[in-house]
Parts: sequence; C-alpha cells; structure tokens
Amino acid sequence: MDTIILNTLIFSPLLGIVLLFLWKTKNEISIKWVGVLSTVPSLVLSIYLFFATKFGEDLSRFSISYRWFRFGRNDIEELEKFFAVNFQLNVDSLAVVMLLLTTIISTMAAFSIFKINKNLKGFVSLFLVLETGMLGVFAAGNMILFFLFFEMTLISTFFLTGKWGYEQREKAAYRFLIYNGVGSALLLFVIMTLQARFGTTDISVLTNNLSNIGLELISPISSELRYVLLGAIILAFGIKLPSFPFHSWVLKMHTQAPTPVVMLHAGILLKIGAYGLIRFGLGMFPNEFKDFAPILAFIGVLNLLFGAFVAFIQTDFRFMIAYSSVSHMGFVLMGLGALNELGLEAVIFTVISHGLISAFMFYLIGILLDRTKTTELVEIGGLSQKAPVFSGFLLFGTMALLGLPGLSGFVSEFTSFLALFESQRLLAAIGTIAGILTAVFALSATLKITYGPIRVPDSNVVIEDLNWLEKIPLTVLTGLIVIMGLLPNLVGSEVQVVIHTLINRIWG
Repeated sequence: MDTIILNTLIFSPLLGIVLLFLWKTKNEISIKWVGVLSTVPSLVLSIYLFFATKFGEDLSRFSISYRWFRFGRNDIEELEKFFAVNFQLNVDSLAVVMLLLTTIISTMAAFSIFKINKNLKGFVSLFLVLETGMLGVFAAGNMILFFLFFEMTLISTFFLTGKWGYEQREKAAYRFLIYNGVGSALLLFVIMTLQARFGTTDISVLTNNLSNIGLELISPISSELRYVLLGAIILAFGIKLPSFPFHSWVLKMHTQAPTPVVMLHAGILLKIGAYGLIRFGLGMFPNEFKDFAPILAFIGVLNLLFGAFVAFIQTDFRFMIAYSSVSHMGFVLMGLGALNELGLEAVIFTVISHGLISAFMFYLIGILLDRTKTTELVEIGGLSQKAPVFSGFLLFGTMALLGLPGLSGFVSEFTSFLALFESQRLLAAIGTIAGILTAVFALSATLKITYGPIRVPDSNVVIEDLNWLEKIPLTVLTGLIVIMGLLPNLVGSEVQVVIHTLINRIWG
C-alpha cells in the first residue's frame, strides 16, 4: 500500500488532464478550478511524507522498483542484472523537502491560472504536465528516469511560454530551449557513459561505486574521465541554475513567461540545478568535486555581485527581480564551494527560501502587470493609496528578498556567508557588497511603487486592490517565509542525514 503513495504523488496531476478531456464543459471558471484542485492530492501526500520523515519513519518503504527495459542481448544470463533499467521511485529526506516545496508552489501558482484567458484547457493540461515532470525529477531512482522527467519539464515550459507568454514570448521560449537543450545533451552524455561503464543507471548504486574508487562493476573508469564527467555535470546543472555567464536565457523567461510558469520556473525549475549539483556532482564525485570547489565559490560570488549590480541599474521592476534571482543563485554556488556542513545547509536553505520568495515576488509582479499593464518604475507610483493591501505584501516581499532577520532570506544568506568565511574569507568579504546593493535597489523600487508620486500609465486605468482569491497564495507564502525564518531547524533537521553522508564522502 505504501508504494502507491509515490506513484499517486507524482502522477495524480495527470488525472486533471483526463478530466478536462472527458468533461466537455466550456465554463472557464470550472476549467480553472480543475487546474487548482488537481494539484491538491500531490500537496497532501507531500505533507504526509514530510511528517513521516520527521517522525522517523523508514522512507524506503515508499520505494518502487520494477523491470522496465534492457539494453543489449537478453540471452546472456551472466549479464542479466547489467544494462537493465528499472522504473524506480524512491526518496530521502532531501527529496522529500524538494517534493514539498514543489507541491506548495505548484498549488499557489495554480491560482494564477485565473489570469489566463485563452486556450484554457491546453494551458491547464501543460501546467499539470510540468508539475508532474518536476515531481518526477526529485523522486527518480535512476538517471534515465530522471532525464525523462527533466525533459518533460523542458518541453512543457517551452510551449507554455511560447504560446501564453508576453510580447517576446517566442524568443524567450527558443532561448530557453537552446540553453537547456545544451544542458540536456551534456547530461545525456554523462548518463550514457555511466550506463556503458557500470551497466546501470541506478542512482544509489552509481553513487556508492563512484564515491568508492575500486568498486566498479563492468569497466574501470579513469581519473581523467571522472573529471570530464563531473565537468559535464557542473556545466549542465550550472546552466539550469543559472550560473554566470550562462544566465541570459533566464532573464527572458522571468520577464516573458506567464505568471504561473514564471512562479514555477523561479521557484522550482532553477532549483533542479542545485539539486543536480548535490545529487550527481557532489554525491557521485566527492573527491574530484573538492578540486572544483574554489572555482564554484568564485563563480558564486561573481553571480552574487553581477546580479546585484545589474539589478541596481534596472528601471523595469520585472528585470530587477529577475536579476536579483540570478544574484541569489550565487548563494547556492558559494555554499557548495565552501565544502563544509554549514555550506550544504546553506544551499538547502537557499533553495527553499528563494523558491518561496521568488514565487511570492513574481506573483505580485503578475498582479501589478495585470492592473497597470507595465512594470516600468517611472510609470507607476502611489499604489499605497490605491492598493494598500498589495503594497503591504510588496513591502513584506522586499524585506524577505533583502534578508531581514526573522524571515527565511536572512537564514539562507547568513548561513552562506558564514560557511564561505570558514574556507574562502576574501571571497566571502567581497560577496557582502551584494547584500548592500540588494537592500538599496529593492527598497528604492518598492518605495517608488508604493509611496512615490501617484501615477499610472493611463489615467483611465482603475487600480483595484487584491481580491480574496489573490490573497490566498500570498498569505500562504507569507506564513511559510516567516516560519522558515523563525524555525529554520524545521527543515534543517530533516536533511542532516543527507548532509552528513555527503560530508563523510568528501572528507572521510
């Protein structure tokens, strides 16, 4: 019975697609509610898994594994267990946390579907495919299955952006496809190489054998090839993260994708990059990863400073938050580059915190764009008088973004700097400049929008405050950002086993 839970958690959103195609209704409100409610079963089950983890239950009882297909000849008995690919779903505490984050943001993003006004069935169907792909990525037990789910997210995001995005949607979609396609090609190269050398793509088997030199199953793997494979993994997931200089595609996505998609993109899809670096880079090649760590720390500080500096000079609020997202991904690379327990905690805190905050901010930007038809700072002002509730949420989001103590952003940023100070003090000191820049550009933009001179792009535009439906995602995300800030150990304690395992692989 327990094995059904992961299958249901991952694939239940697809039931919404079946319902939409069997139900011939043209009522737009009904279709939109199907989109929202189809995300709820996965949310409930991810909450169950999270608390099962907290109460110390054995997560292996939820695992699924059965023979899927095999490469090569089937008549060689001694190779029966090799070159076989199983359909494997299993989770550890890190995967459970990522599944919970995914389902929360997916449900909150689904409320933005109410802003979509064309081809609703197609949009809702692709949205649910995207959620299924994201959930599958974090629960996949072998690399081929991981790759298939990974590609599912790429294809659905491409069509969602290219069809339902803003003015330059097609350009954004194709840029997304090209950059992420290169990352996918690199990842496929790694998977096929490991499959050929080890005869398996089972993530746990590969992790155990690659991190313990001398236990290869089929063919020896040279030191040079290890570095090549790790380099390909870092590049593939570095593009996804994104890391400098492979960041330009994400700016188009954050400014041209429709609100539900950009919430998932900023909140979850970018975090697959961090997850991949931990699971495959650090997990499988711990010894070689030590040599890449200083480079990752340097690129992390570069990300941090570049994103903050460029965000500082933006006049469009959408681009400002997009560049701040690039900047904050620097904390992930800094934490990985620190190569200590605190650094890995910082990575996980950053992934969760930025996932919540970025989804929150892009939801607000979607509302702002819907009301005023622009996000140019020179064209918007005085919203505190016209929309005080919206302005209050915007101020809260800004405080979370710049790392106010008591909110989740402070925990992730402080922990990242503290971890890097242990190993790379100069880089950490330089990186603190970004914190000052973030505070300046975030606060100045918020003050212009809320308390600046009253102005809107069209005198006939009536600025309405938030309605009850719009308040639901903002209220939920606000509560989670506060809880994460006040009780960081709520999540931190759950991933300690994974962190200790990784640290032991690195340092013995």
